[in-house]
Amino acid sequence: MGVLEHLNRHSEQSPVDLVLEYIHTNYSKKITLEDLTKCAYLNRVSLNKMFQERCGSTAMGYLMSHRLKVAGNLLTHTDMSLNEIARATGFEYDTYFIKQFTAKKGMSPTAYREISRKFSAAQ
Repeated sequence: MGVLEHLNRHSEQSPVDLVLEYIHTNYSKKITLEDLTKCAYLNRVSLNKMFQERCGSTAMGYLMSHRLKVAGNLLTHTDMSLNEIARATGFEYDTYFIKQFTAKKGMSPTAYREISRKFSAAQ
């Protein structure tokens, strides 16, 4: 009965909803595409197609964006080190975090911290 109860509880949620919930709950942990496909009960092609239609990116692309959004908030509102922020947002290495952040945000995490704090203080 456990499987039926699980399916009934999630029957009103779409596979994308299930994956979004999983990402928002577990983004600080290591997440693979396989984890997301199991969560959605879909293969990777179907999951990514549904995710693209709803969110404008693949599931793993959304995960990266969500992690970087949380990291941006931590940079602005905490004094956590880059290494601590990297770990808290699911990046195994701070160098990879810095590379991804810089590529997606157009500036280093340190520069983002300085600018966002000035902007936040001015408001």
